[in-house]
Amino acid sequence: MENIGETTITEVIKEAAADVQKKDTGKRIQLIIFKLGSEEYALPIDQIKEVVLTPRIAKMPQTPVYIKGVANIRGSIIAILDLEQKFGIEKQEKNNSGATSHYTLVVESDTYKVGVLVKEVPNTLTINVIEIDRASNFIQYSSLDESCIQGVVKSGERLIILVDMIRLMEAENINSTVAKALIN
Repeated sequence: MENIGETTITEVIKEAAADVQKKDTGKRIQLIIFKLGSEEYALPIDQIKEVVLTPRIAKMPQTPVYIKGVANIRGSIIAILDLEQKFGIEKQEKNNSGATSHYTLVVESDTYKVGVLVKEVPNTLTINVIEIDRASNFIQYSSLDESCIQGVVKSGERLIILVDMIRLMEAENINSTVAKALIN
């Protein structure tokens, strides 16, 4: 009688290892990628409500320099942030039209809603969670709260800094800052 399903122990071990690796790499997340200065940054797509053309921005007195002001986006008045200024990143040359930011990423949570200025149409990237290097040795040199930078995504030759905007907004208490400026 012939055993059709026979295999060697080595093959079984390799198959089990492959199954374990599939489980480890199974969780995937989608990111929105954009540039600040010459570096690429990313936000988890679930933090982004929409991408819009940057509307007119009304300057706000007594706010940090990185809060450009407020804008009306679909009937909501939201704070508009310039992360290049927030992170201390040197701005790249202006393009031919002279505009520095054409698009706004609308970031929303249960308690916060802000706009983040970006120069180009952001693109998406789907990665395995294991592609995020969460090592804290590079974060300790950052002036940002450690919890705001989730890590660095390694995608081919690209290194993309993954930011948690919800934590950043909470750490900076953006709503309170803008509300105080509106009252004054």
